[in-house]
Amino acid sequence: MPRTGQQYLESLQDNRNIYIDGERVDNVTTHSAFKGISQTVARMYDVVNEEPELMTYETEDGTRANKIYMIPRSREDLESRRKAITRWTEETYGLVGRSPDHVAGFFAGFASNPDVFARGGEQYKENLLNFYKYARDNDKFLSYVIIPPQIDRSKTASELDNEFLATGVYEEKEDGIIIRGSQMLGTSAAVSDYMFVSCITPLKEGDEKYALSFVVPMGAQGLKLYARPGYAMGKPSTFDYPLSTNFDETDALVVFDDVFIPWEHVFVYKNIELTKAQFFETPAHVLGNNQSQTRFVTKVKFAIGLAKKITEMNGTDKIPPVQGRLGDLASLAGTVEGFLLSSEYECYINEQGVAVPNPRFLYGIMGLQSTLYTDVLHIVRELAGGGVLQVPSTYKEFVNPETKEDMQKYIKTSNEDVSSEDKVKLFKLAWDLIGTEFGGRHQQYEMFYAGAPHVAKGHAYRNYGYQETVELVEKCLSSYSIPELEKQN
Repeated sequence: MPRTGQQYLESLQDNRNIYIDGERVDNVTTHSAFKGISQTVARMYDVVNEEPELMTYETEDGTRANKIYMIPRSREDLESRRKAITRWTEETYGLVGRSPDHVAGFFAGFASNPDVFARGGEQYKENLLNFYKYARDNDKFLSYVIIPPQIDRSKTASELDNEFLATGVYEEKEDGIIIRGSQMLGTSAAVSDYMFVSCITPLKEGDEKYALSFVVPMGAQGLKLYARPGYAMGKPSTFDYPLSTNFDETDALVVFDDVFIPWEHVFVYKNIELTKAQFFETPAHVLGNNQSQTRFVTKVKFAIGLAKKITEMNGTDKIPPVQGRLGDLASLAGTVEGFLLSSEYECYINEQGVAVPNPRFLYGIMGLQSTLYTDVLHIVRELAGGGVLQVPSTYKEFVNPETKEDMQKYIKTSNEDVSSEDKVKLFKLAWDLIGTEFGGRHQQYEMFYAGAPHVAKGHAYRNYGYQETVELVEKCLSSYSIPELEKQN
């Protein structure tokens, strides 16, 4: 069976080098910046063991594994996979973007067409398959860094002032390679087991030393993570910051200070063409993003549920203009979920026998993601009004003898069944989604989830299938002409 939450927490205690607030983190499972997300992921692993019928599958080798590593072979497999991923997102309300199921989807895609890797050498195919089975059978949490540092986006890595600002091969040895440089964004890397390292941004001739694909354990010597400010740090309670304290997966600059990578962990080596092909000539990019859109559905539903509950509490849900704005939210949620289900229903079986979600619909919603989530948050803010600002500073006002009576007297609703504590609890939850650093980070995350917005829209453009639309126009054009010319003909 897949590992338990406790086994996952024990795996994080491997002397990994993570720095935050000027200090090295001794233990991510107890540090205030990482404890909440560690416990959240542990809970996700426990769900797998509690609900094995839903969350696991029989592998090609006859073992049972977490469904996040499934290679879907039919529409039914895609549905089964989606339901398992949805169950996990219910534990995080869609607020953990790089949970273990994300990169696992990429590796399922890689492993479904390993011959792509064999084009660089048969050993790389074997390396990929061996690691995929290891990660699958041991239920490993994989994160990734696949974008070079944001220094000068007009240049590729080889054109920067220092050739090892981006991650590249510094030295080749008989038993492996030495990696030097940095990579971003390291989301969830601090609480993962292994990190997949590659480059999804375009490379050109001269960038061969950066054209790589490999994995590295988080406790590897010379591997360092510099985390952004932890949104869970310094918070007075979960009551006051329920999302920040539990679901801040953190992001980090990842530095490779001459990190040794054994050959068996290398999948693409100094091959520009295959660095791109691994993502787009296998179903990896589609399967990974299918997980992301499944998560996004739950996230949008959560935001809409908050808006509905706030309007019910304030008694505004019966006002037609408010119902209209709730209808706008319903339309946005239906759009996201409809695209996801369409991509599944209209899937196709590729040459390797893999059921691939239809890219037209998958990338269609990704192209809207940067603006759609912003629209959702704007409407939630509008419906919440000033109530999210008129809350006590912390829960302590409810327990201080000098203030608790005022809290009970003046923080009320028209519903006698809703206590002052319940009202504040709801508004603080809403504010953590729409107004705190945690909430701001999530808006930024969804805006740039798939890269710059034009990148996501480019995927939508390339995968829509314009020939079908052009044929309709051409049919119409061919159905008529200038009347006088018709008479002459």
